[in-house]
Amino acid sequence: MAARPGPRPGREPRGARGGAAAAEAAVAVAAAAAAAGGVRAGLSLPLSSTPGMGNGVQEGSVRLREDAEPVLSGAASAKRDHRQVLSSLLSGALAGALAKTAVAPLDRTKIIFQVSSKRFSAKEAFRLLYFTYLNEGFLSLWRGNSATMVRVIPYAAIQFSAHEEYKRVLGHYYGFRGEALPPWPRLLAGALAGTTAASLTYPLDLVRARMAVTPKEMYGNIFHVFIRISREEGLKTLYFGFIPTVLGVIPYAGLSFFTYESLKSLHREYSGRPQPYPFERMVFGACAGLIGQSASYPLDVVRRRMQTAGVTGHQHGSILSTLRSIVREEGAVRGLYKGLSMNWLKGPIAVGISFTTFDLMQILLRRLQS
Repeated sequence: MAARPGPRPGREPRGARGGAAAAEAAVAVAAAAAAAGGVRAGLSLPLSSTPGMGNGVQEGSVRLREDAEPVLSGAASAKRDHRQVLSSLLSGALAGALAKTAVAPLDRTKIIFQVSSKRFSAKEAFRLLYFTYLNEGFLSLWRGNSATMVRVIPYAAIQFSAHEEYKRVLGHYYGFRGEALPPWPRLLAGALAGTTAASLTYPLDLVRARMAVTPKEMYGNIFHVFIRISREEGLKTLYFGFIPTVLGVIPYAGLSFFTYESLKSLHREYSGRPQPYPFERMVFGACAGLIGQSASYPLDVVRRRMQTAGVTGHQHGSILSTLRSIVREEGAVRGLYKGLSMNWLKGPIAVGISFTTFDLMQILLRRLQS
C-alpha cells in the first residue's frame, strides 16, 4: 500500500494558516481596544491557544486586564479609606464629648484635690461638690467643661481615628486584619494613638486644668486663659507638663485600647456572636478604663501639679522635682494616688461611654453608607 504523500515543501497546512490568521486578528482587536482609551482593556478575549503566537496573545490580554484592575481598585480603596477616616473622626468626637460631659463634675472635683495639699476622701469630695453647688450654682459644677470640649472633641476624634489607622497599618505589617492583631501590636496601636492625640492637643488640656481650679474672675473664657498665660508666664508654659502627659498616656491609652479590644475578641470567641450588646460594651470599656487609669495615675497627678503651678503657688519644676515635692509633703501613696477612688468612679463610666458610643456610631455610619 502506497504511503500517503506529506505536504509539499514551503507550503503550510490550511489549519495552521487559519490559526495564525485568527491569532493575528485577535492581536489587532486587542491593540485597537487599547488604543481607543482602554475602555475594554480590562476584558479578557477568549482566544484558543495556538503554537507560537497564540500563547503570546493570551499573555498580552491578561497583562492588559491586570494593568487596568489596580487603577480601579486603587481609586475605590482610596475612597473607602477616606470615608473610614471621616467616620472615625466623627464617631470619636461624639464619643469623647458625651463621655466627658457625663463625668465633668467628678472630674473637676478630682483636679481640685490633685493640685492642692488637702487630704482626699469620698466624704470631702462630695462635700466639695455640695458647697460648690450652694455657693456658685448647679452649672458651676461644669465649670471648665467648655475648655474640656474644645480639647476633648479633637483629642478623642484624633485618638480613635489614629487607633483605627494604626491597627490597619500594623495589621498589614504583621499579616493580620485590624481586629485580629496579636497582643503586642494591639497594645502598641493604642499607645501610639494616645501619644498622637496628646501631642496635637496638649495646650488645650493645660487651659482646661487652669479653668477647673480657678474662680470665674481670674479667667473669663478660653481665649482669656491663652492671652494671660502668654503675657504673664510665656508661651512655653502652654507645654509645661507635656512630658509627664505623654509618659502617662502611653500606658493609659495602650492598656485601655488593649483591654477593650481583647475583651471583645474573647467575647466573639466564647459567645459565638460577632458583636457584643451595648451593655456588654459598657462593661468592657469600664474594665479598660479602670486598668488604664490605675496604671498611669501617679503621672496624672504630676502633670496636673505642673500645669497649674502658676496659679496654685507651687514652683515650676521638672518631673522629678515635682514628684519629690509631692512625696515629701504628702507621702508616696496619699500624694501620688490622691483622688484615685474618685477616678475609679468616673473613669470606668467615661471610658465605657466613650468606647460604646464610638462602636455604635461606627456601626450606624457603615449601615448608612451601605
